[in-house]
Amino acid sequence: MTPDASPHITAGASPPAADIKAEKMLQPSQPQQPAPPPDTTASAPPSAASIVKQGPQVRLQALRAFYGSAEQVKGVDLEFPANKVTAIIGPSGCGKSTMVRCINRMHEEIPGARAEGKVLLDDIDLYDSSVDVIAVRRAIGMVFQKPNPFPTMSIYDNVASGLRLSGIGRGELRGKVESALRSAGLWEEVADRLSEPGMGLSGGQQQRLCIARSLAVDPEVLLMDEPCSALDPIATLKIEELIATLKQRVTIVIVTHNMQQAARVADRTAFMLSGEMVEVGPTQEIFTTPNDPRTEEYVTGKFG
Repeated sequence: MTPDASPHITAGASPPAADIKAEKMLQPSQPQQPAPPPDTTASAPPSAASIVKQGPQVRLQALRAFYGSAEQVKGVDLEFPANKVTAIIGPSGCGKSTMVRCINRMHEEIPGARAEGKVLLDDIDLYDSSVDVIAVRRAIGMVFQKPNPFPTMSIYDNVASGLRLSGIGRGELRGKVESALRSAGLWEEVADRLSEPGMGLSGGQQQRLCIARSLAVDPEVLLMDEPCSALDPIATLKIEELIATLKQRVTIVIVTHNMQQAARVADRTAFMLSGEMVEVGPTQEIFTTPNDPRTEEYVTGKFG
């Protein structure tokens, strides 16, 4: 699909040149410095999921999203705290997935789609004209509802594909692939069959392969759009355990129709209805003592 030539979104001030994240997002003007040689003395690369680091905060300011003239997201203001899991809940068609796709600029890939407002990664306006959209999608990974490994690629090549596009040399490649697979809790299950097709894995394994593919390029935010809806309970449990581990190094946003899943994995929960943000707060409060009667009706199953 061809992206809309004009993103139709308010551009904020350009970030300071000294800002490290801003430098990563700006359109590339200088060749990257070569990476240092890998440490060949290590017996195995560390699991990236075990590394604790500060993720970024994501903020939506007056975000509106359209399909042609139809407004799907209506002036949403929302913060996703760093290193927390935020669940987005609401009935089908309320704008959850559209809002999430605006965060990493996937929405504009749909012909006729546009957005207005701001999406900020810390203080960087992701729709600023100086920002490289490819860098945005590298920093903000996405896992979709249906597992989508590349059908003609092996398990190894599925994970390595983004790394190759990023210019990672062969000397570093295997270690990074292994680290990503370990982070996704998949290494022990596939270590002896990396050359086999990714499509040959079970549904749950395919979804973790897709998570590993996203983690391989070291994102700062991970968007998950109904990642467990097509999985069995055992595979779902593994994904949920993985989410709890990954939030130590990335900020996570998960769209889900499963109230129990939101209660299990999310630190904060936001309820959307008809394109509007009704209520957001700590997950326990949203499910036990919500402020808005519409929220209470939804979480208790009276509609949706």
